[in-house]
Amino acid sequence: MEQLKAVILAAGKGTRMKSDLPKVVHTIEGKCLVDYAIDAAIGAGADDICLVVGYKHEVVENSISHKNVKFALQEEQLGTGHAVKCARDFLGDEGQTLILFGDTPLITAETLNRLAEHHKKNGNTVTVLSAMIGDPTGYGRIIRDAEGRFVKSVEHKDASPEELESHEINSGMYIFGTKELKEALDKLTPNNAQGEYYLPDTLTIIKNKGLKVDAFALDDPEDITGVNDQEQLAAAAEIIRARRGR
Repeated sequence: MEQLKAVILAAGKGTRMKSDLPKVVHTIEGKCLVDYAIDAAIGAGADDICLVVGYKHEVVENSISHKNVKFALQEEQLGTGHAVKCARDFLGDEGQTLILFGDTPLITAETLNRLAEHHKKNGNTVTVLSAMIGDPTGYGRIIRDAEGRFVKSVEHKDASPEELESHEINSGMYIFGTKELKEALDKLTPNNAQGEYYLPDTLTIIKNKGLKVDAFALDDPEDITGVNDQEQLAAAAEIIRARRGR
């Protein structure tokens, strides 16, 4: 089987949690948020996992020391593209790489397997996990052509009024051909409203090489829900308890 690695972004402070703890070590049912993402990656067949850590990284590393994961340090938070660049040495040159977040405890191995299956079946170089949501305000948008083919992913702040009408959002989770991911990371520039290195810009770089970029849209956006504050943490906990009760 082709090698599958996972990079999990877990460097943020999580200011809105109103806590000194890094966001990803907050717990649901006694388990750190980031542990849920690690378990989903393992369930999807990832045989090597790297956490990109930053804020109070020692706390994060100690909280999941029982897991067989590697760590990459992102000293400055300069965007998602920069975060993945920090794990560049981990990537290698073979197979595929999943990119996940440490604050999305509802992501499942089943969803990641479906993403990987769609990616492989369609011969994609990169596939972004997307979802249709009622209020996409603040999210990056997936733009498709009249035939429904992927055109680009654009950040909310950089989108035109027409692009903002798209209700298909970029979850920030992907599966990439590893070699092409590394090549695209080397070409990233912070040429945007935030002055950051955006990972979605790699999609355009890869597409412009004539390689296939696609989005796999979930019917139910529940799996990609992030946790940014205590209210969302409580809501995610409710969903996890309900899932266990099924």
